[in-house]
Amino acid sequence: YSGVVYQPLGVILAIMPWNFPLWQVFRFAAPAMMAGNVAVLKHASNVCGCALAIEELFSDFPPGCFSTLLVESGGVAEIIANPAIAAVTLTGSERAGSSVASEAGKAIKKTVLELGGSDPFVVLADANLDYTLEKAVQARIANAGQSCIAAKRFIVERQVYGEFVEGLAERFRGLKVGDPTASHTQIGPMAREDLVDALDKQVQGSVAAGARLVTGGKRIDRPGCYYEPTVLSDVRPGMPAFHEETFGPVAAVTPAQDVDEAITLANLTTFGLGASIWTGETRGRELAMRIEAGSVFVNEVVKSDPRLPFGGVKRSGYGRELSAEGIREFVNIKTIWVR
Repeated sequence: YSGVVYQPLGVILAIMPWNFPLWQVFRFAAPAMMAGNVAVLKHASNVCGCALAIEELFSDFPPGCFSTLLVESGGVAEIIANPAIAAVTLTGSERAGSSVASEAGKAIKKTVLELGGSDPFVVLADANLDYTLEKAVQARIANAGQSCIAAKRFIVERQVYGEFVEGLAERFRGLKVGDPTASHTQIGPMAREDLVDALDKQVQGSVAAGARLVTGGKRIDRPGCYYEPTVLSDVRPGMPAFHEETFGPVAAVTPAQDVDEAITLANLTTFGLGASIWTGETRGRELAMRIEAGSVFVNEVVKSDPRLPFGGVKRSGYGRELSAEGIREFVNIKTIWVR
């Protein structure tokens, strides 16, 4: 007899971000615990209320299945080094991922990293433009643009470039910005002052380098961390809005002469989380094979689905969450041979 069994590793430390404080935790915890592991959560310090609420939701589970630790980032290295921790998963920035991976590497513990993204939204000349523009707005402004899988770079084939830029700007100008608790609001505030400052610096730096400011481009004069929905056109490689992750309501639009240049521009990034292509179905499936990303969606906004694996390549991280692949990330794949 010979066979393979999948056994849980033990205690998995999850370091989670503020921007989706409930969903991010559950999409880690469900697969890891299905595999028989237990979870310890170190949540972002500005969402400790969510962290404690999640722990309460697991109160009907056997003791120790899920625990929340209210600690600052400076205490993470000591937790990773603790012999009780078997592996670590992190969703967050490149800097945080590099730090956690380094600490886990010292202890020879497995990691799964889901980091930043500069997702391309590739629009080809045969796309249904009205539908694509509707989805483009949705793909960019969700959570005020503060999402790792939000479309960041809109790469548009030259034949429809002008019409796309005009249509996107018109829709951005019509967005309702305001109180996130109001039913009519489409874009709320950003999370922190420093994030607004960083986004504005990227916008101004790109304009100084030759990008065209089509609409928006400055802070909104009201209490809170608000930034105008912004469209930049003629964004080229070398500009901040092309190479850096823009974590806010800014759309960077880049022209492509043809399909091949569009794919080249899409891949011209250190990130590789998600991507979308807007074209005919058969053509889209073929082109998806050429995109360097963990997920490629054809004629749909990039999203995570529990039935499908989610994660990135390059500096967007490694490993997968969700689906069968996510369940097997934190197991010992053990071979048993019996004569």
